[in-house]
Formats: sequence, C-alpha cells, structure tokens
Amino acid sequence: MNFVPASRELLAEVLLAAGPTAPTLCSGWQARHLAAHLVLRERSWLAAGLLLKPLAHRMEVELDRRASAARDRGAFIDLLNEFRHGAPRLSPLSLSRVDHSANLSEFFIHTEDVRRAGGRWAPRVLDSRYEDLLWTDLVRRAGLYYRGTDTGVILVRPDGQRHVVRKAASSVAITGRPGELLLHASGRRAEALVTFEGTKEAIASLAT
Repeated sequence: MNFVPASRELLAEVLLAAGPTAPTLCSGWQARHLAAHLVLRERSWLAAGLLLKPLAHRMEVELDRRASAARDRGAFIDLLNEFRHGAPRLSPLSLSRVDHSANLSEFFIHTEDVRRAGGRWAPRVLDSRYEDLLWTDLVRRAGLYYRGTDTGVILVRPDGQRHVVRKAASSVAITGRPGELLLHASGRRAEALVTFEGTKEAIASLAT
C-alpha cells in the first residue's frame, strides 16, 4: 500500500494549520522555510545542492527567497499548493517507487517537526502497515543515521523485532515504535518517545 500521497496531504495540512511563522524542530526554520525546502527538493534543479556543495549556497539563497515571500499567508498557501502537486511529470520523483523511497520517511519526519515544535502534542496512532514500512526504511538507512557514534546501537520494536545497527564493545538498545525510532535516528532525539538499555556511559556517549 502506498502511504506517501496521504502523508503528503497530511504534511500540507499540518503546515497550513500551523501557519507560515510557526516553529519547527529544524534548527532556524519556521514552517515557511520547511515548505520552501519541500518544494525545492522536488521541483527545482537546485535541489542538487543537497548533495553537491558548489550548488548548496545557491539553493539556500533560493530557499530564503521563497521563505521570505511566504511570510504572507496567501503566498504560503500557494507554496503549499505547489507541494501538494508533487514532483513534475518528467522528474524521477514522479515515479511511485522513487516517490516512496524518497518521501515515505521524509514526510513522516517533517510532519512531526511541525507537530512537536508547538509544545502541546500527542503521538499519532499509525496504521500497522505504515509502521512496518517506516521500520523497513529505517533499517535500510540506520547505518547512515548512526554513522558518527562509537557505541553499538540496537533498535528494538515493542513487539520484539530487533535490528543491530552497529556492533561495539558497549552497546545501547533503543526501544520504541518505528516512527519514534525514526525520529531518534534522524536527530529529533529530545522529542522521540524511546527508552534506552545499556550502561550509563554508553547511553551518555550515544547522546553526544
């Protein structure tokens, strides 16, 4: 089942409800910056700046330009409508399989970036099939997410499924639902509803 179209619509609605100047968990970004990022990564060749350093500055300039214009609510709505339309027809991201790979976790994470920055929030109850897909995507990317740590990392679901991300003399088991584990792995550590099992030293090392 393809959950990406529904996730796109939910993310657009969450951004719209929050408003252009709402805070997000993305450092230095308000909702308008996040919306501009989402549009640029799908609809502009400058998205190559996410991977190519020579284009990074030009991408940031364009993002700031769009975000500044979107401080006006009408322009913000227009920006969100661009996002709702998805990638152009000739873009690889218009292909369902590529869309799923690029956006399944991306849209979940950014939806929570907006929801959890507001101070009053509760975790969503997710479809079990959606959680399984998030788990599969997390397992695929976990080595990249935790590449900077010297501590062993084991991801554990409440149902007992486990994934050893990296082995080391001292390890930490991180337990939570797939979405919460994904938020922790992607750097939203203070807001992720997870628990830790390991020595105090290992847990402290992982936190840094």
